[in-house]
Amino acid sequence: METVKLSNGVEMPILGYGVYQVSPSECERCVSDAIGVGYRMIDTAQAYFNEEGVGNAIKKCGVPRNELFIVTKVWISNAGYEKAKASIDESLRKLQSDYIDLLLIHQPFNDYYGTYRAMEEAYRAGKLRAIGVSNFYPDRLIDIAEFCDIKPMVNQVETHVFNQQRQAQAIMKEYGTQIMSWGPFAEGRNNFFTNPTLQAIGDKYGKSVAQTALRFLIQRGVVVIPKSTHVERMKQNLDVFDFALSPDDMEAIAKLDHAESLFFSHYDPQTVKFLTGLGKSK
Repeated sequence: METVKLSNGVEMPILGYGVYQVSPSECERCVSDAIGVGYRMIDTAQAYFNEEGVGNAIKKCGVPRNELFIVTKVWISNAGYEKAKASIDESLRKLQSDYIDLLLIHQPFNDYYGTYRAMEEAYRAGKLRAIGVSNFYPDRLIDIAEFCDIKPMVNQVETHVFNQQRQAQAIMKEYGTQIMSWGPFAEGRNNFFTNPTLQAIGDKYGKSVAQTALRFLIQRGVVVIPKSTHVERMKQNLDVFDFALSPDDMEAIAKLDHAESLFFSHYDPQTVKFLTGLGKSK
C-alpha cells in the first residue's frame, strides 16, 4: 500500500475503507471483509454509530494493531473541551484500542476550538497519533491553523472528479495539511459511473470508471476512502496501483471539475441550520 507522510512523520495509507452509511449491524462484517482483502486504513466517525463494529472487526481480524490505521471523528454534539475529551475516551473504548491513528473534528460548528484543545492534549498524551479536521473550507482551515498549537495534519473534504478542491488543496499545503477525500465517487451523482471521459480513459487501461477516478485522485496526492459493502468491489477499489494515468489523461479528467459541491455548502444558512440541528440531537 502506498502511503503519504503527515507533517509529524506518521505514515498514512493513501487508500482506505470508509464506513459512512454502513449500518451498525453490517459494519463488523464489512470491515472484516475489507481487512481480509488488504485494506489497512478504516475511516469511521462517532456520528456513524458503527465504531463498535469497527472495534470488533479490528480486534478479531488477526492483523497486528500497529499495521492498521484507524480514523474517527468528533461529532458536533461532543464539541467543546470537556465533551470532546470524554468522547475521545468513549471512541477508544468502542474501538477497543489504546490509541486512534487519526482523529478529526467532523464539522466546523459549535466550539471546535475547545474540541481541538482536547485533541491536542490527547495527542500529547499518546492517545492519538495524528489530529486534523473535516469539512473545513479554506477560511475555517486558515482560522484554526493560525491559532492552534498543532496545525491540522489532515483535512477531509468532499473531493471527486467534479469537485477537485484544487485551491483548497493548495492552501492546505501551505499549512502542512494533507487533503483527504470523502465521496470519491460523488455517491454516483452527476452520472458519475457512466461519465464518457472516465469510461474512455478507463478502457485504455482495462480499468473501471471507479478505478480510474480513484487513480486520478491518488496521483494528485489525495487520500481516498471508497466505501462498498461488496467484497468484489472492495477488491476492485484496491486494485489501482498497477497503472498510472498519463499527463494527457490527467488533464482530460481535470477538465471535469465544476469546482462546487454536489451535496451542500457550509456557506448556505439552511445547511448550517440543518447540521447544527443534528449536533443538538445526536
